Amino acid sequence: MSSNNITYKVIIAHFFNPINDKKCEFLEDYAIVAKRTTRGDYKIIERMPKAQLSAYLSRKKNVEIIDKSGQYVIPGLYDTHFHWVQDAVCEMPKANLLHWLENYTWPYEANFKKLAFARKKAKEFTNKIANNGTIGGACYGSIHTHSVSEALKNFKGDYILGNVQMTMNSPEYLTMGVEETIAQTEALAKEYKDQYAVTPRFAITTDPVTMAAGAKTAKKHRSFIQTHLSETQNEIDFVLSIYKDIKGFEKVKTYTEIYDKVGLLTPKTIMGHGIYLSPKELKLLSEKQTMIAHCPTSNAPIKELGLGSGLFDYKRANRFKVHWALASDIGGGPFLSMLDVINSFVIQNHKRGHRDTSYTQGLYRASLAGATSMKLEQESGNFELGKKLHFVSLGSKKMSASLTTEEKLKKLIKRPNKERALYTDLIEATYYNGNVISNR
Repeated sequence: MSSNNITYKVIIAHFFNPINDKKCEFLEDYAIVAKRTTRGDYKIIERMPKAQLSAYLSRKKNVEIIDKSGQYVIPGLYDTHFHWVQDAVCEMPKANLLHWLENYTWPYEANFKKLAFARKKAKEFTNKIANNGTIGGACYGSIHTHSVSEALKNFKGDYILGNVQMTMNSPEYLTMGVEETIAQTEALAKEYKDQYAVTPRFAITTDPVTMAAGAKTAKKHRSFIQTHLSETQNEIDFVLSIYKDIKGFEKVKTYTEIYDKVGLLTPKTIMGHGIYLSPKELKLLSEKQTMIAHCPTSNAPIKELGLGSGLFDYKRANRFKVHWALASDIGGGPFLSMLDVINSFVIQNHKRGHRDTSYTQGLYRASLAGATSMKLEQESGNFELGKKLHFVSLGSKKMSASLTTEEKLKKLIKRPNKERALYTDLIEATYYNGNVISNR
């Protein structure tokens, strides 16, 4: 039967349905029914125990059953901060953020000047990220326009893309003029609207005139904004040393204030990292409803293949009511898997003494909280009625019926350091809008 003729799609499995940091429903031996809309989307209309399905389907026609009986299923995952053009340098030496950028990242990104290179890499990357269970996120390209167009053409899911703006303190081969950058940003935002993100790389490499123009462009076209904020103390010191000599910024005291002054703090702005933020900065982010993408694997100790930047204090962010979600930050992060990110998030916080940090919380921050960062929480992020059918099958595993939902998640996701690269072995299939986009 052609997929165009399928009215109902039914998946049978054990479902984890994240609700918030503390709550995740476990729907054992359940069936979730999705119906095709006039737009071709498959939206969830019913959830029921598997035993009730036969009677329910007796009144339905044009049904496809996706039988994952005995398997564990989670919602499709969102990665709210990653660089698809850095995948090849994700395991390069990372003793220092700025050194890593200058010696590995930027020289590699220069290759994306060639359209053929970008096209080939986009096709490879879309398969890799789908294999990891990711169905959406906020992504950085290179300075080149086709790093946006080729990614959006190939990536399967809900992605926003931005080409990084680099107008100062950058290598000559990756530096563009202010007027050229502003015009390029306007053209892409006009074309891609809310699939586009105005993307100053960070305040070190993007001048305030360009950032202010980008903020206006984003508002005009309802685009997103994304950049980096306070990843390391060295970065913060460098930023403030630059801006104290720029007219109009002489009295600025914090990194966050710089972004506020140029208009980049909005409800559609995602700030990568945000590790070293003062209470005053967190209060400002909260007032502006600006979000943070927390990247635990990227910021992890060097021995764990991260940059050693430190650990985001999510509890303090919560106190200031700053929304945050998890992200891989590939290639600062070593692996694309959001399951690896969840695992690292829990383990690092446990080492810090936060024993209440849980896999339930990690799953929520990689699914529904990620969808919220993308403004998609009404249509994605979990298995509530009315949402699109996005899911990841993690295969089957023998578990005692007496285990709590948290214990089940831990048993599925927790991995020692030496096995982190093998998370794709856990993922049996990834579905976006009821259709398979990766199948092992």
